[in-house]
Amino acid sequence: MNLFTDIRALVIDSLAAMQAEGALPEGLDFANVAVEPPRDAAHGDMATNAAMVLAKPAKAKPREIAEALAGRLADDDRIEIAEVAGPGFINLRLAPAVWQGVIDLVLADGAGFGRSAMGRGEKVNVEYVSANPTGPLHVGHTRGAVFGDALASLLDYAGYDVTREYYINDGGAQVDVLARSVYLRYLEAHGESVAFEDGTYPGEYLITVGEALAAEVGTAYVDQPEDVWLAEVRAYATDKMMGLIRDDLKALGVEMDVFFSEKSLYGTGRIEAAIEALRARGLIYVGVLEPPKGKTPEDWEPREQTLFKSTEHGDDVDRPIMKSDGAWTYFAPDIAYHYDKIERGFDQLIDVFGADHGGYVKRMKAAVAALSDARVPLDIKLTQLVKLYKNGEPFKMSKRAGTFVTLRDVVEQVGPDVTRFVMLTRKNDAPLDFDFDKVLEQSRDNPVFYVQYAHARVCSVLRKAAEAGIAVDDLTLAAADLSRLDHEAELSVAKKLAEWPRLVEIAARTHEPHRVAFYLYELASEFHALWNRGNDTPALRFVQEDDPALSQSKIALARAVAVVISAGLGILGVTPVQEMR
Repeated sequence: MNLFTDIRALVIDSLAAMQAEGALPEGLDFANVAVEPPRDAAHGDMATNAAMVLAKPAKAKPREIAEALAGRLADDDRIEIAEVAGPGFINLRLAPAVWQGVIDLVLADGAGFGRSAMGRGEKVNVEYVSANPTGPLHVGHTRGAVFGDALASLLDYAGYDVTREYYINDGGAQVDVLARSVYLRYLEAHGESVAFEDGTYPGEYLITVGEALAAEVGTAYVDQPEDVWLAEVRAYATDKMMGLIRDDLKALGVEMDVFFSEKSLYGTGRIEAAIEALRARGLIYVGVLEPPKGKTPEDWEPREQTLFKSTEHGDDVDRPIMKSDGAWTYFAPDIAYHYDKIERGFDQLIDVFGADHGGYVKRMKAAVAALSDARVPLDIKLTQLVKLYKNGEPFKMSKRAGTFVTLRDVVEQVGPDVTRFVMLTRKNDAPLDFDFDKVLEQSRDNPVFYVQYAHARVCSVLRKAAEAGIAVDDLTLAAADLSRLDHEAELSVAKKLAEWPRLVEIAARTHEPHRVAFYLYELASEFHALWNRGNDTPALRFVQEDDPALSQSKIALARAVAVVISAGLGILGVTPVQEMR
């Protein structure tokens, strides 16, 4: 149930009736007619722009359309007041029974309240994290993991068929560096002194991997040339690192449906098939690129390369897919990987990249548009950097990792729930400051605490009522007389609850799960405000011990708040708490 959609349907029906009576011309497009919360709550509960968007095509003054439309809308029992404002906007105030009915719907639908069929079962692939399997996940990966996982849950909640996917970057030179690093730890396990040079990874997390390898193969690789052990150690190390990454993700509450190996694309004809698919569309050619814009690198020289004509699909320049020596560029397997997604039948693709991949967006979108004949949209979401602070100072790098703060460092400091919520308190493309002290504060300024506290307060109300002998099971609360909830503070909470289904659809449509976190904070604020008013006005307290029926009506509202908070936290991957400790 989306109350805003219901009222928009009323507006559309009223406009159609005006057409039937000749007050509006036929053939008008109502697609841009909207019903939304007004910018200023003092103006009403909802507002519609119908007269403004229809005035020009109807060849009429917007205020004249608005006045006629407002009169029709006011005839509906749900509309208490319909008034024209400014040049032709219509502000609507709904009858209290409408908002009281929202509480009833929340209790009737339970966790299903706000779920949408908007996605119509469309298959969506959300690829996120996809870190190189060369070490533990760092704090940047943490933000991408939380964002991608919450987005996947949001889309599922909105009716999409979602696949969570991790692309294992195990086909490039970095896994050779990993193998050499593990080999050094392997030698170290055999008592040799080693030095980490040439970009090898010095992190302590590889000590146990080297020791495990030594236990498994003994001295078989000691004093052996690289060609003897590189391939085997690379496979062994990659497997161990992916085990570590899976454990990191599990600690954060992230579980993938698919782990796709880049290496599986090589030597199997899959890269060649993707490039041939582009060639068949006339998009592969041999040519020479123009020099880079700006200062030309000293080592740049014009040379023939095999190029993808990505400019035909919105890119700035065409992109090399094969080097002059015949080797594939790093872009070629990525093209093949996305071609595989298209061939698997996904209707939408979403990639979650770090901020340093901004220059990769247009070329990847061009490839998917070309390979799918523009049928499959690709949305690439970039997650900006996270700055960590503790005791007022930047949080130092992890000794385990050697060069960066790991996901485990963050989760061990504050727990997965706090980590996940805080990572969603900013839009994905905005920088985020993560202060370990502030995220554990018990104050309104800490959104994690504030939302969890609202849920815990509802639970305390239920316990107190039960102790007073008042029945507060969901079946009893659903039968409560909600017409007794007529105070503006109570109706204000109900109005915020009514926004939840609309918020879900907007957040899913825009791929912005942070909207859920923002909404939960606003709902918690309304609930806490009602609670605090009860301190001064006893009639607003949830438990009225001398009137069990009234208590049940008020507790029904509180229970509805808990239902929606629990649903929203579920999308974010956060567990609602029963009490604050």
